[in-house]
Amino acid sequence: MATQTQIEVVMPQMGVSVSEGTIVKWLKREGQRVLADEPLLEISTDKVDTEVPSPGDGILGSIVTLEGETVAVGTTIALITTGGEAPAEQEPESTTTAPIPPASPEPVAALPADRAFVSPVVARIAAEHSVDLERVSGSGHGGRVTKKDVLAHIAAATTPVAAANEPLPAPVTSAPSSGDRLEPMSQMRRSIAEHMRRSLDTAAHATTVFEVDMSNVVAIRARLKPEFLERHAVRLTYLAFVARATVEALRNWPWLNAEIRGQEIVTHSYINLCIAVAVDGGKGLVVPAIRNAEGLNLLGMARAIQDVGDRARSKQLTPEDVQGGTFTITNPGGHGSIVGTPIINQPQVAILDTEALVKRPVVISDEKGVDAISVRPIMNLCLSFDHRLIDGAYAVQFMAEIRRSLESWGEERY
Repeated sequence: MATQTQIEVVMPQMGVSVSEGTIVKWLKREGQRVLADEPLLEISTDKVDTEVPSPGDGILGSIVTLEGETVAVGTTIALITTGGEAPAEQEPESTTTAPIPPASPEPVAALPADRAFVSPVVARIAAEHSVDLERVSGSGHGGRVTKKDVLAHIAAATTPVAAANEPLPAPVTSAPSSGDRLEPMSQMRRSIAEHMRRSLDTAAHATTVFEVDMSNVVAIRARLKPEFLERHAVRLTYLAFVARATVEALRNWPWLNAEIRGQEIVTHSYINLCIAVAVDGGKGLVVPAIRNAEGLNLLGMARAIQDVGDRARSKQLTPEDVQGGTFTITNPGGHGSIVGTPIINQPQVAILDTEALVKRPVVISDEKGVDAISVRPIMNLCLSFDHRLIDGAYAVQFMAEIRRSLESWGEERY
């Protein structure tokens, strides 16, 4: 009889600032055979949703953590039996390989080191909002202050306090009607909500909109698209052209590729271009980064956009893919949108929104200054910027350079 051993499946470390994860869905049932590197379950963190592969071949013998539960990194969430078929059920006291239930949290006083430790994300949020972490009640192991704790503290501090002896008004809510569906927010949805709300509370948002004549781009794309697909298996989209023009302009307008840290401006020497990707049928959003985008030509940019988009939708992103971005492009125009006011992806200071390509009648002038009406493919580009750092004149000059770049595009640039 083959000797059986057990492999622990643990909540993985999904980035240095991620301390916990939520089980979204088990892809295998107890008693099923699994292969090494085969997708075993889906997890969600405040950074990314992803699949966790099986650490080895065997039988999924015991699922310790159920769907919907959130546990710390390193926690055993399942056991895989190797070296034979699924083991028969046994009484807990008759086996030495039964999973040991996690110990109850010890008193805060017994774990001062846990209380003292805070993740980089918690430290950054606290610094942005001038929060003294010693005054925040921690719900983590040993009283550790988590991201949820510090956000709840900030929310409570900004809630108006009622006058003495005056009861707070009851929240205005509507009772569920017959046929209404109630469902909990997913971990991704909660993370997006927190991130967007914090951005609006942090940055002084302003938006400018530019119309761009994409006639040259349309013509060049039509000629290059079959070649890119047949020779390189790459889809050439309008987004690739806009992204390439944006990266070129960021070199000349570096404050748009920067962030604010306290009273200092950090200007990055590299461009990690984030591309917003809708997932789960539009119910979720991830923003992976294309690293060192300044070194990519048009083909490289198109390939990188396709890669991060495909991996985001198939939940194959790594934690590193969604960290370190310096500028973001979002692309709702593919669904017909013509204008938008996107929310800045913190800690960045700007985000560019690409809208639908629409044929419009426009007035053009010939070399003699004679005006005429012509139908042109026009795209609106909308830039939201943080007015704490970026003034209107700086923003519009940056946008004017992108427009000139796209309207004068030549084939030599690919």
